[in-house]
Amino acid sequence: MSVTIFTMTHKKFREPEDRIYVPLHVGRARGEDFGYAGDDTGDNISDRNCYYGELTGVYWVWKNVCTGDYVGICHYRRYFCTEEGRILNEKDYRSILGEYDIITSKKLKLNYSYFDGYASDYNIFDLVATGEVIRQLYPEYYDTFERLVHGKGTYFGNMMVTSKALYDEYARWLFSIFREAEKRIDASGYDDYHKRVFGFISEFLLLVWVEVKGLKVYECKVGMTDEKYETRQMKERLAEFFRKGDLDGAKEYFLGVLDKRPDVLMEASDITGELKLAMQVIAVCGLERQEYGESVIDRIRQFEELMRYFSSINEVINDCREGQFCEKDIRFLRENKVSEIAVEASARLFIPDAKELAEVVEAVRSVIKESKRTEGSDMAEKE
Repeated sequence: MSVTIFTMTHKKFREPEDRIYVPLHVGRARGEDFGYAGDDTGDNISDRNCYYGELTGVYWVWKNVCTGDYVGICHYRRYFCTEEGRILNEKDYRSILGEYDIITSKKLKLNYSYFDGYASDYNIFDLVATGEVIRQLYPEYYDTFERLVHGKGTYFGNMMVTSKALYDEYARWLFSIFREAEKRIDASGYDDYHKRVFGFISEFLLLVWVEVKGLKVYECKVGMTDEKYETRQMKERLAEFFRKGDLDGAKEYFLGVLDKRPDVLMEASDITGELKLAMQVIAVCGLERQEYGESVIDRIRQFEELMRYFSSINEVINDCREGQFCEKDIRFLRENKVSEIAVEASARLFIPDAKELAEVVEAVRSVIKESKRTEGSDMAEKE
């Protein structure tokens, strides 16, 4: 069997050397020609790219690629890979697909229901309207849609590899739903990010389709070959605010970007976790200034050093939670004079259970208090 993976892109990029990866320029009908095969030939919806995102490429493969073997979709900077981070090759795909029906991304595990998450970042009417279309066109899918939409998982990135027969079946199902949903959803007034409504919803619908079909799924790690430009730009701007100790400016900037691009905090975008750490910096340092008149950002201004500092606090919390609190953790707390505010804020990020939260916070606080008593005794002796 042969495997062809179409790499969706809207810009020039460094292509993988493996020839199974074929660049496909999505939205080429309205964009610059980069010399790649485009989704604007044959039967296509390339001019709908602003609403569909990479799905215009998914549609093109469905309608224009004729093969009895395996096809897949990945992104110009996002690929299926091994746990060690190596991009999968044809041998890997053959081995996996010999045992499984389909390869998808690993499910994102949300802290809230998919419905609630969608409602907080997008127009919930669009998701409800899509559900109504499913109820009318595919009633056998509706109960699963309802159960999963109120669950806490979803696939992301519209990435998959499967037989062309299953791929075509999925595409036929998906685009028949969106053809009807387009009659009910008006995204013309949305900003450029939120216009991609069908691209967003389809990530979740793949999960619905896979579950109803009862497919044997291989959930694969997704690796990034490059950080998003928007993510890199955010970190650079936040670094400027941190250098000035300007927490209000950093907060205003962060919330402004988040309002337009809520996806920047997703694991697939914030691959280093540094944007989440930056949020922690802003919140904790603001509270420290209110309570103590000064904060850690008044002595640490460099972005990288702040990231290490707050990452270390999180490690201390997790060590304590897992019963692995050690001398290294104690030394870090004492040498860096970590505040009780920082400890509690970190613990709240990782521990949902109130009883466990209180126990961990108290254990770490006791170390901080002991450190202060020891420091006070040392000063008294010197006097």
